[in-house]
Amino acid sequence: MNNKWKSQKLDNHSVGLVRQGDEQARPVYAAIDLGTTSCRLVIASPTPTSFQIIETFSKVTRLGEGIIKDNVLTKYAIRRTIAALKVCSGVINEYAPIFRSRFVATAACRRAKNCQEFMDAVKHETGLTLETISSKEEARLAVVGCIPLLNRCIKRTLVFDIGGGSTEISLARITNSGKTFVEGFVSLPYGVVTISEAFPSKDMTDLAYNTIIERTQKILQEFEDKYHIYEAIQKQEIQVIGTSGTVTVLGAVHLNLTRYNRSAVDGISISKRDIVRAVSKIKMMGDEGRRKHPCIGAQKADLTMAGCAIIEALCSFWPIAEITVADRGIREGILLDMMHQNQKFPNKYQKRGKRRFPYGKNYKSNHKKIFNSKENRN
Repeated sequence: MNNKWKSQKLDNHSVGLVRQGDEQARPVYAAIDLGTTSCRLVIASPTPTSFQIIETFSKVTRLGEGIIKDNVLTKYAIRRTIAALKVCSGVINEYAPIFRSRFVATAACRRAKNCQEFMDAVKHETGLTLETISSKEEARLAVVGCIPLLNRCIKRTLVFDIGGGSTEISLARITNSGKTFVEGFVSLPYGVVTISEAFPSKDMTDLAYNTIIERTQKILQEFEDKYHIYEAIQKQEIQVIGTSGTVTVLGAVHLNLTRYNRSAVDGISISKRDIVRAVSKIKMMGDEGRRKHPCIGAQKADLTMAGCAIIEALCSFWPIAEITVADRGIREGILLDMMHQNQKFPNKYQKRGKRRFPYGKNYKSNHKKIFNSKENRN
């Protein structure tokens, strides 16, 4: 797959990159986001203004399947997830040595009583060391990952990330100097997997759908009371960004795609009117129609309905005029974190003795503020 790179035994902390015949090769970074629903890998290298994605891998593993029963990861879910992580390990080895890497697990592992047993099995069978992150860190990484989509003319941003086991909603602000920091966040203790298991009928009933909306809005009220988001959205002072499988499905359905296309979906804005139409269209498909839809499929048919309920709760609670669709999030946030933390880029990234950072001249100051803000320091 990649014979121009020297192979090396996988090591999460290996440093440096040597490409045969090229001493100034760009460093390679790897990030894994192991969620309740999916396992996602991205391998990338920095460029002067952004980063270049070299390889990606994504697999629906449903690690959190059944976790609402007794807070335990099932042996079948563990088996599926380790199989996917073995693929990730093999891909990472193809690009070794990795300059820097970070592999995180989210809601399912935060909740599972047998999380450490799972982590040990992953280490033993794949060589990967996973890190379970807090909901606060998960929310921060989602914001960092969406920074390229921020409208610099709008000083505040609401980023929501609908996961499998939890949903993070973050309010971020852009200062006059271009720095970005998270003002606050709220974590809904459920996501598309836990919702679909709590309401297991093939086609979610109106009662179940409305129950999710009511519960979500009840949790949002305290967040609203603290940050007064409603009025700011009404005045178009807040950009709303959505990152999740459900949001990208909405984008694909809105565009009438016959096959999912990330470049067509990532970064588009969907008006409230078109969101309502897309959600209505997804509902009318029924379970069988969603299973056959090329941008949804059997693995996401039930999950999509659960995600639509959360999106509808947000859009009916706040006067949201449009949502920016992000086919990016935690993985990209991890990459940008690591690239910022790296203090020594190869010579080809330096110009007249000054370092250059991904995402332009404000990248370093933006991320330093996000990382070091007193309110958001872990």
